[in-house]
Amino acid sequence: MKRLTQSEYEEWDAKYKAASTAIKDRDAKTRKVVELLETRLDLLALTGVEDKLQENVQETLEALRHAGVRVWMLTGDKVETAICIAISTSLKARHQLLFVMEGTEINSSDEAMQKLSEFASGRFQETVLVIDGKVLTMLLQPENIRLFTETAAKAPAVVCCRCSPTQKADIVKAVQQFTGMRTCAIGDGGNDVSMIQAANVGVGIVGKEGKQASLAADFSVLKFSALMRLLLWHGRNSYQRSARLSAFVIHRGLIISIIQVIFSAMFYFVAVPIFQGFLMVGYSTYYTTAPVFALCLDVELPEKTVFFYPELYQSLRKGRLMSIKTFFGWVLLSLYQGSIVMLGSMALFEGKLINIVAITFTSLILAELLNVATQVHTWHPLMVAAEILTVLIYVYSMFILRSYFDVLFVFSYEFVWRVAVIVFLSWAPVHVCKWCRTCLRPPQHRKLLEEDPQEDSTLYSHQL
Repeated sequence: MKRLTQSEYEEWDAKYKAASTAIKDRDAKTRKVVELLETRLDLLALTGVEDKLQENVQETLEALRHAGVRVWMLTGDKVETAICIAISTSLKARHQLLFVMEGTEINSSDEAMQKLSEFASGRFQETVLVIDGKVLTMLLQPENIRLFTETAAKAPAVVCCRCSPTQKADIVKAVQQFTGMRTCAIGDGGNDVSMIQAANVGVGIVGKEGKQASLAADFSVLKFSALMRLLLWHGRNSYQRSARLSAFVIHRGLIISIIQVIFSAMFYFVAVPIFQGFLMVGYSTYYTTAPVFALCLDVELPEKTVFFYPELYQSLRKGRLMSIKTFFGWVLLSLYQGSIVMLGSMALFEGKLINIVAITFTSLILAELLNVATQVHTWHPLMVAAEILTVLIYVYSMFILRSYFDVLFVFSYEFVWRVAVIVFLSWAPVHVCKWCRTCLRPPQHRKLLEEDPQEDSTLYSHQL
């Protein structure tokens, strides 16, 4: 507490108003005026609040570090407390060093940038960067923020002390803007709301400080340790399933378009669709929807394997499943399969072209079902049900849509074996080549499927 006379207050108030309305260096001037009051204070009382770490925080941060995730700790604590927390939570590994930038040693923006250059010229890949609030204010200035962000992003971890809510949000935005990285902000208090809302993904922890962060976040968890399951397990599955589903939706539309183009070209570009009415509606709904969307149930690796080898997450960060190369790979697959289905039907059924619709459509549906089946890593009962149900619906529709299907011809031996040949030629070569490439250049997780992780991995799978 500090007692002020009326004249002292008026003098301080005038300085504060002048600083708060300054056009240049407003924050720095305001801070200096506020610090004038923080002298010769009278101590009234001391209170203590236990700030205890939650369970398995150390294991979670170690897993994230092995997964290649860069962790920045933005806290309002002082430097000494933040360093102790970083060590106790394993944010700083045993072999890593500390590079501290304190305001007691740095008095200007130029000195702060010079100190940052010293960090960049050293062993920055094995050094944790620690910055206090005064220096952070200098580094977040418009002329310094880009270099600061790019340099700090190279460190294995960054600890920013005495951060205000606005500074937390500014750091998150700077990382997104100048590094191109995706950010995930985790907080448990109202002072973390601005940071959570500025990040690409916000995670709020329901704790003793209230539910403000949880209500403002994209995801809400009860413990910090749930973050490992959220990222390494649910994040992995969500990305893989979304990428595979997107690829199949594109492939499903391309292959039928290629069949139509070849059909029109063979008949002098007559503007007549090969598939009409219910066939077009059925192809995009009950003939292919269930098997394709059932891929959302696929799991590439068991849960305990993912937790035991968090390094597997690094391969997902490269974005290969949704890259331009992968897209053109699916385009070529659609081009090949569509050409084989159409040209194979014309070659093998030369005398039965009146049934070209039934021939090509049956070959197309069976080829798509086989494509879905070969993409599955772990079969789920609903996947099997989707494949069987689709075949039954298609066979049943043959008896209903008599204008498209000649039932006697469709169930003849001649139709069955020739359609089987077309489907085999459109599906087998592509997947045989893929299988050979997998054998010659196995993916990172291939060996893990044949291994049984030690029982120690249960620490990760049961800690939640």
